[in-house]
Amino acid sequence: MQDTLFDFIAKYISLTDDEKNALVSLNLFRLVKKGTTLLKEGQKSKDSYFVLKGCIRVYYIIDGEEKTTAFYTEMDALTPPCVTNKAPSEYFISCVEDSILTVSTSDMEVEVNSKFPKFDIMCRILSEELLAKQRIDFDEFKMSSPEQRYLNLLQKRPDLIQRVPQHQLASYLGIKPQSLSRLRARIIEKDKG
Repeated sequence: MQDTLFDFIAKYISLTDDEKNALVSLNLFRLVKKGTTLLKEGQKSKDSYFVLKGCIRVYYIIDGEEKTTAFYTEMDALTPPCVTNKAPSEYFISCVEDSILTVSTSDMEVEVNSKFPKFDIMCRILSEELLAKQRIDFDEFKMSSPEQRYLNLLQKRPDLIQRVPQHQLASYLGIKPQSLSRLRARIIEKDKG
């Protein structure tokens, strides 16, 4: 588990053995079962997540219906807004698969960043990359039809098609499960023709 994390960090900064040992000593790693709810609407939390293996999703419950807004898979980081604004969460986070996560708090991050300033640099780079990616994803979503969204998903994140239950995938695309089935059938027909 820790080697996977260290390999990821190595893309941004090099770590000394002391820095690696400091990270390991924080006891960040968690094995979390499929279906586990990590955060509930209305709950306060200090936890940030980094997915080493598995899949977690963010969803709202609106009028009794789940509305999935994001999936996080290997090497994705998630800090819920409730962590930084210290308000109750507006959404849920749960595990779609058995997952291996690192779970850290802002206090832990401050401590590590003060001992090892280069972590602060890495976190800033990661934050900038994530913000840019989310902006592009949001714009693409807003400007595309459900079919275009599905085709984008097939191109950019084909693993989700196999990993995520169809009703969650449909919700993520902003359509009903029946519409997703019809959309898939139309695409298959186009490919045959």
